[in-house]
Order: sequence, then structure tokens, then C-alpha cells
Amino acid sequence: MNKLVECNNLTIAYDKNIVLEKVNFEIYEGEYLCVAGENGSGKSTLIKSILGLKSPSTGSIEFFGFRKNEIGYLPQQTAVQKDFPAGVFEIALSGCLNRSGWRPFYSKEDKLLAKINLELMGVYGLRKRCFCQLSGGEQRRVLLARALCSARKLLVLDEPVSGLDPAAAREFYTTMRYINQNRHMTILMVTHDIDLALHDADRVLYVKGGTAHCSTAEEFRKSEETQKWMGGQNNA
Repeated sequence: MNKLVECNNLTIAYDKNIVLEKVNFEIYEGEYLCVAGENGSGKSTLIKSILGLKSPSTGSIEFFGFRKNEIGYLPQQTAVQKDFPAGVFEIALSGCLNRSGWRPFYSKEDKLLAKINLELMGVYGLRKRCFCQLSGGEQRRVLLARALCSARKLLVLDEPVSGLDPAAAREFYTTMRYINQNRHMTILMVTHDIDLALHDADRVLYVKGGTAHCSTAEEFRKSEETQKWMGGQNNA
């Protein structure tokens, strides 16, 4: 597989407090990589560094065959996002801004791309609705369509099913599997719902104690430490 992203000896800190130290891993074209770990372990911080939202203290992040502004990003949903007073189609279309450069208008290709991605998400029929009037699951689908309008090869998702009911979460993961397998989109996803995510993931990047270790999904599932951690989640 072709390498898309390579993180070399990555150390990330806030002020003088080190969050992650000497992290090394790669992301390959077409794979489904889940980022797992306990709350506060640095998962979202790592994602922000890859997106260029947080500069590493030392080390490097290299991209192969695409640019950083061509990453599709679905962040954790906030109350501001849920109440955003904009139309569904406009929100999806705004995903084209990252890769449009200095062009001050949307092209026919941009509008077609927004239409295709809203259709893929099953929410094109809601295109004239106000975003704040949608259900939580519908909002996540619109925001995912927006992220797909930005993405060339890599889609980054930070806790994408947070706040969704179990049925909506399962439907969301089914959509992720389709996008990964049929659109050949590489997926990097932070999730607490690791048991369900492992059903589709190729590899897992486990973040703990200021470092990260990458393994296949099967190796991760069978490890003794993972069994303890997942058992603690199930008993919580």
C-alpha cells in the first residue's frame, strides 16, 4: 500500500506539559485506522497535529501525494454546531472552500460534489432545510458530506458518533465502511466505541501514557491490556 502520512518522533506539548512523546506511525492509502485510548490520553491532540491545528514540539509529519488542506475533517460536535443557522446545502458546499484556493466563488463542479455527497449520506432531500432543525443523526450526515467535499484521500473523524443513539451510531459506521471500501477513502477515526469500530478497522493506534502503539485490529483485540481496558469500559 502507498504511504499517505508519516509521523516521525512526534512530541506534542501544551506549554511545558508533554502530552505525547516520540510517537511514530504511518497511515496507508485505503486503510481504516482507529485511534483508541482513555479520556485525556492525547487522541484528539494527535489528530489536531495531523490537521495542522497544533504544532508539534519536535518531530515531523509528512504527507505523500496530497496536501494538508485536502483532508476532510469531522470534529466532535458542539452546541454551536448543532444550533448553526445555515442551510443544509450551504454547509455541505462550504467543504469545498479548503481546496478552492483563492477562488471567491463556488464552481459547478463544487455544487455537483456537494449534491453527490449529500445524496450519498441520504440527506439531499433535506438540502433546503435549516441545519438547526435536523436531528442529531441527520446533522452528523450533513457534516460528513461537508467533510467529504474537502477530502481527496484522507477523512479524519473525531468521536463521530458522540451523542448519537445506538441505532444511529451503527448506521453511521455502516456508512463509514461503504466510504472506505467503495470510495477507497482512507479513514482515521478517534472513537470510544472501540468494540463496534473494530468490526471495520484494519489497524488500531492505541494511545496511552504519553505514547502510541500501532497494531492490527485482531492483535489489538487479543492483547491482555486491551481486554482489561475494554472490560473496564463495559463495566462502567
